[in-house]
Amino acid sequence: MDNQKNFKPYIPAERITPEITVTSIIMGVLLAVIFGAANAYLGLRVGMTVSASIPAAVIAMGVIRVIMRKNSILESNIVQTTGSAGESVAAGAIFTLPALFLWASEGVMDKPSIIEITVIALLGGLLGVFFMVPLRNALIVREHGTLPYPEGTACAEVLLAGEEGGSNASTVFAGMGFAAAFKFIIDGIKAVPGEVSFRVKGYAGEIGTQIYPAVMSVGYICGPRISSYMFSGGVLSWLVLIPLIVLFGSETVLYPATDTIGNLFASGGASAIWSNYVRYIGAGALAAGGIISLVKTLPLIIRTFRDSLKSMRGGQALDTTRTAQDLSTKFVLFAIAVLTLLVWLVPAVPVSLIGAIIVVIFGFFFATVSSRMVGIVGSSNNPVSGMAIATLLIATLILKVTGDSGAHGMRGAIAIGSIICIVAAISGDTSQDLKTGYLLGATPKKQQIGEVIGVIAAALAIGGTLYLLDSAWGFGSEELAAPQATLMKMIVEGVMNGNLPWALVFTGVFIAVVAEIVGIPVLPFAIGIYLPVQLNACIMVGGIIRLIFDRMKKEEGEKKKIINDGILFCSGMIAGEGLIGILLAVFAVFGLDKLIDLSGVLNLPAPVSNIASLVVFGLIVISLLKFTIWKKRKSK
Repeated sequence: MDNQKNFKPYIPAERITPEITVTSIIMGVLLAVIFGAANAYLGLRVGMTVSASIPAAVIAMGVIRVIMRKNSILESNIVQTTGSAGESVAAGAIFTLPALFLWASEGVMDKPSIIEITVIALLGGLLGVFFMVPLRNALIVREHGTLPYPEGTACAEVLLAGEEGGSNASTVFAGMGFAAAFKFIIDGIKAVPGEVSFRVKGYAGEIGTQIYPAVMSVGYICGPRISSYMFSGGVLSWLVLIPLIVLFGSETVLYPATDTIGNLFASGGASAIWSNYVRYIGAGALAAGGIISLVKTLPLIIRTFRDSLKSMRGGQALDTTRTAQDLSTKFVLFAIAVLTLLVWLVPAVPVSLIGAIIVVIFGFFFATVSSRMVGIVGSSNNPVSGMAIATLLIATLILKVTGDSGAHGMRGAIAIGSIICIVAAISGDTSQDLKTGYLLGATPKKQQIGEVIGVIAAALAIGGTLYLLDSAWGFGSEELAAPQATLMKMIVEGVMNGNLPWALVFTGVFIAVVAEIVGIPVLPFAIGIYLPVQLNACIMVGGIIRLIFDRMKKEEGEKKKIINDGILFCSGMIAGEGLIGILLAVFAVFGLDKLIDLSGVLNLPAPVSNIASLVVFGLIVISLLKFTIWKKRKSK
């Protein structure tokens, strides 16, 4: 409490400066749509998204302070608050909703309409924001000295650093430009393959790497520890499990495949064994990892819930200063009640009354969990997928027991899981943004309005984005594996129909248990098992570069600047590749992709094309070095 009383924000409560303006809203909406689309593409490729708050803050700072010559830090803060909502809506949506497209491709049900996707995203996003409002006083204010909120604090530091100038913004834009160029070379004109693989004769294992800038950037941002856990999972699946399956079962026909393991390997290589068997082992590990992470946080969950209820009984009513103004509690409760009724009554959302009750109970529960957890471990480590898995298991069981089974029950379960997933993602993002605002001296009510605007913009865009990506490549394809959504689909099917290869799933479960016992973080390790090793290897390259930077023998201040420049450049690369990915999806829909495809013209032999791919990958690494350790910095 002393910490709270003594705290003074950068902009004092009595000082009024511009926050919600035409400029901040237009920029925030654009960034919400852009980062939402970019993160949707990234999440469908690699199964994880990255926080958009810092790059959004940097871009806002660059435009408002440098280009428009306005000295308005709180205006920039509204831009990042609105813009980062797009990433969270995308994360919640792409972890679940593509399951409906996958079932449609199998003839189980019709595709979800754009209206259905938009309404689900909108309901989940708005509930996430409104559930977080009554928690702000308990989590952001009263626990200011206890909960660090790493991304929120870092974002505030970036905005404060922007008071010095706009060099940070140029680093983000440079990353966007370089990644856009490399992505167009690799997947646009297809001058080189996006993946290089190597195998040893007589051994069924396979190793290699992708060469995409966004994937490498994920490794740099996550750091060497998380990258190494993911790579270790990939090594286990591709260099241990796949060779053992081929070695012991070459003449065996094993469900879910319908041909012998030997024939599968002969025709499709290690990838065929992975898609038919190892991904189920990975699914078991992922499900176990999500549940383990949830169980480990039970004391935190109980404490958060207790503190949240206490804070809602009073706490902040007497404080009328600008920096303590939230949206009206009556308005928030009324909005939650209306949104709950809409979950049940809107025809586009396939959720029954029981489903709507599940949404409210689990929604508020996981909003409190997510808001506190990101305060401790950061948004990047928030187990949103674990919460969605737990929700799906319970919701599917309840729907089945109450007679809502078959395709309608499966669709309802995914809709419930989607809303909860988006609630958890948005409430975590909102709490990080409110922490940034608390440090800077923003008006919470205006930030909450900004979040609502960002959610609406992102929800209106996400349906079209998913349809575009599905039309271009199809979910579950090599280009868009949609790992999380495929896992959610398998869980719902397994509960409803009992048709999962449970032996493989439980193998993954116990691998996860062993990992937990020996102290390995289960979720990144399980994602590594589930995803192709080539993707994990590319992430590992980014992690190794970050490790080298972390261990540089340089003055601490200079080293911190180099690492931060790397984070900004990599954030830009993720956004740049995501945007070109969306553009190439448009090309594919209209048949323009064939016109620019040079792979048939070049027709390079495999060894030459592999070398060319590695050269391009080397240039991507060099571009990162150019804007970090080789960057010319002005001496003060």
